[in-house]
Amino acid sequence: MQTSFAIATRGSPLALAQARMTQTLLMHALGADESERETRFPLRVMKTTGDRIQDRLLADADVGGKGAFTKELEEALLRGDADLAVHSLKDLPTRLPDGLHLAAVLEREDPRDVLIAGGATRLAELKEGAVLGTASLRRAAQALARRPDLTVVPLRGNVDTRLRKIKAGEADATFLAAAGLRRLNMMHLAEDPLPTDEMLPAAAQGIVGIETRQGDSRVAEALALIDHEASAIAGAAERGFLDTLDGSCRTPVAALAELQDGGRMRLRAEAITPDGKRAWRRDETIDLGGEPRQTAQALGERFGREIRDEAGGALDWLHE
Repeated sequence: MQTSFAIATRGSPLALAQARMTQTLLMHALGADESERETRFPLRVMKTTGDRIQDRLLADADVGGKGAFTKELEEALLRGDADLAVHSLKDLPTRLPDGLHLAAVLEREDPRDVLIAGGATRLAELKEGAVLGTASLRRAAQALARRPDLTVVPLRGNVDTRLRKIKAGEADATFLAAAGLRRLNMMHLAEDPLPTDEMLPAAAQGIVGIETRQGDSRVAEALALIDHEASAIAGAAERGFLDTLDGSCRTPVAALAELQDGGRMRLRAEAITPDGKRAWRRDETIDLGGEPRQTAQALGERFGREIRDEAGGALDWLHE
């Protein structure tokens, strides 16, 4: 009997592209052919709270933070209406509902951010007092740290929507993830990403995460075939940092882990006040040893504890 897996996904163009990537990888890993794509790996397309509510920031208490893009997919898993859910890992909370876990990740795409602003590709090139549209507190804080003259306004929507809003003049500039642009075959917009020393990306940006029910060995065995080890190690480090700081969409936090030759990893991480005026940073390279995922996660967690201790009461805005 052939194995089949129902895949829960949001309906945005990027979410569907990532779900189809997962379909393709499972097809190849399990020896299926193209004619079996939709019968053995059907997509369950769902609209999430984050998709429905477009007039408020995800940080607003009644929207739901990171869970706004995952709740409905997770409910489908728990009901048994889907076998796995495909997420942009940066949107997946670090603490998952009981009965669910992060089972696999796909190979990371370019984790950097891209500035969309007419001819400008760097923050320094924006005109004095330019209006920056973004729904990301991290991106807003990082931009204000370098350009306090900017005016930040909320700008939400999928990639096409945000591009359309910039063209219509709702803001002078916005940010998009290079990974999303590349996966949508919009590489011409991702030719000159922001250097990571200018804008450190969100934790797990560019990584696709696959969530499943705990104890479902049938799904676990299939996903083990497509799990990308290096991306999983990097994600463990970055999400360890995020989790220690109670990271959410209300938290201007960034982290990037980069694996190096010889079993080493560099991790950079930072927490910033929303106005961009204060920041706490860490940067360290370590040997990963025989348990790389656990070692990577432990470093991220240590960075989180150190920054919390160093900042003291200045991090109270995390819980306001």
